[in-house]
Amino acid sequence: MRSLILLGLVGFAAQLVDGSLGMAYGVTSTTLLLAIGTNAAAASATVHLAEIGTTLASGISHWRFNNVDWKVVAKIGVPGALGAFAGATFLSSLSTEVAAPIMSIILLLLGVYILVRFTAFGLQRDNLGKPLRKRFLAPLGLFAGFVDATGGGGWGPVGTPAILASGRIPPRKVIGSIDASEFLVAIAASIGFLVGIGSENINFAWVAVLLAGGVIAAPIAAWLVRHIPPRILGSAVGGVIVLTNVRTLLRSDWIDASGDVQAIAYIAIALIWAAAIAWSVREYRKDKEHESVEAVEAELRKRQSEEEPTPA
Repeated sequence: MRSLILLGLVGFAAQLVDGSLGMAYGVTSTTLLLAIGTNAAAASATVHLAEIGTTLASGISHWRFNNVDWKVVAKIGVPGALGAFAGATFLSSLSTEVAAPIMSIILLLLGVYILVRFTAFGLQRDNLGKPLRKRFLAPLGLFAGFVDATGGGGWGPVGTPAILASGRIPPRKVIGSIDASEFLVAIAASIGFLVGIGSENINFAWVAVLLAGGVIAAPIAAWLVRHIPPRILGSAVGGVIVLTNVRTLLRSDWIDASGDVQAIAYIAIALIWAAAIAWSVREYRKDKEHESVEAVEAELRKRQSEEEPTPA
């Protein structure tokens, strides 16, 4: 009973972070399941089955708060589902341990870029409102879906920073669109795992409590995203990306850092991250009229209206 309560709390916390920052549900939940002795395929299957419900609840919540760009969802969600199904059924036996450090370096660089860009300059408006092309989103979705299924998490950590770095849509719509499209990924991965390993290795009580915790957190997270200014949200997301990928690198065979080195690195990053968020809050307060969610939305609407063709 105690373990079920713990899993429910983990599901709540993981979805609160995932729904607010666009990543971490799969990584957090899978890590806990692996820590208590679940094999990798069963852990990933359990999490993806729970995510069918949590991502549906999250997508609906983000939609109600107008955090979703449905064109982005369509362009990235379907390729993501294909990648997730392939990873779960045919490729889940392949280890991603070798590729993980390489991917972490790329994501770490993106995270540093996002953290510096949003903290120092806020949401840059040069590309705001420009469409995200299918030739960019389709390969991104395919790769992120594959990583998500084989690694037990990765849809948000791969997709969110890549789209956020483009600067073409506001951060809240990046997060909302990634969360909404993850519903398709979760369904495809779950079907793949059920085909590949069957249902006998899956504890459906664990699925239920992870799902319950996530469903409760979903609307709270969507509300937070709708009201947190883009500058502060970008700094928060950037810090999460940096921290999670430094963790992956330090624990990889490439570095294999000691516990003391890891602790020092995490504390240093946490202090820098806290300082970055504090600076973003300070700058936001100095220029609320330009930095607020409402101001960004107004500018986006203005740009979209200017790009609409004039009736003959």
